[in-house]
Amino acid sequence: MEHLKLENQVCFPFYAISRLIIRAYQPYLDKLGVTYPQYLTLLVLWEKDRVSVQYITDKLILNTNTVTPMLKRMESMGLIKREKANDDERKVMIYLTRQGRELKKAAALVPEKLMENMGDMEVELEELVSMRDKIQEWINCLGNPK
Repeated sequence: MEHLKLENQVCFPFYAISRLIIRAYQPYLDKLGVTYPQYLTLLVLWEKDRVSVQYITDKLILNTNTVTPMLKRMESMGLIKREKANDDERKVMIYLTRQGRELKKAAALVPEKLMENMGDMEVELEELVSMRDKIQEWINCLGNPK
């Protein structure tokens, strides 16, 4: 039964670090007036505006029933607009409003500020990038089971 101990679980450190990273982001996101999932959605839209809900769910590895209420909230905040696609009424397209585009300037400082606050950690940027890339490999494998 050793394999059922929390300390022996492969998934727990990922869960824990995810929660701690989100907690570290929170003060900066509070200043922007968005939650972490909303911030991730904005990152997707700042890369490529006017995308389908399905595109966002795929990029964020979330279900539509999770993303749809968040998008409605973001629309009520004035950050995005939702509209039916011209070619398929079943498809909803998402695009940034002026306010959503303008938020990008303030958000550009978030990663830098986060790294400054991690300054007492003895981890080099290259090591973090390497860890990120390795984790992305795992995500790709787990997200595309054979």
